[in-house]
Amino acid sequence: MKIVATNRKAFYNYHILDSFEAGMVLKGSEVKSLRLGRVSLRESFAKTEGNEVFIHNLHIAPYSHQRLSGPEPTRPRKLLLHKREIKKLVGLTSQKGLTLVPLKIYFKEGKAKVEIALVKGKKKYDKREKLKKKAVQREMERALKSRR
Repeated sequence: MKIVATNRKAFYNYHILDSFEAGMVLKGSEVKSLRLGRVSLRESFAKTEGNEVFIHNLHIAPYSHQRLSGPEPTRPRKLLLHKREIKKLVGLTSQKGLTLVPLKIYFKEGKAKVEIALVKGKKKYDKREKLKKKAVQREMERALKSRR
């Protein structure tokens, strides 16, 4: 499994409740750009529309060696999921405060996959508390290391 891109901000900004693996419908030049790692997950999100799931604002840079202009870099791309997973996501995202965010894009057995997560936004105090816990943990590790 070759990981192409990860969304590190998602772990900071959201509580991850559940994650799903999905395939993506891509054009040929987009796959080539993905293999080169020219993708950004920064502002992307997934949305259920009817009985389908689409990923929006996923920026895949145009492939540099193509002759004609390729597809739009931030176009919505369809995600390939099982029907029961889509029904589950439609039900869960209809609840207030829950959304779908991509965590990482990778190649598995030659096919491009995206890991999307059902998330709930963190409040500012949650983020601060997590940073405090990390700092305390770091201090404890330093103290134990210096005692040895």
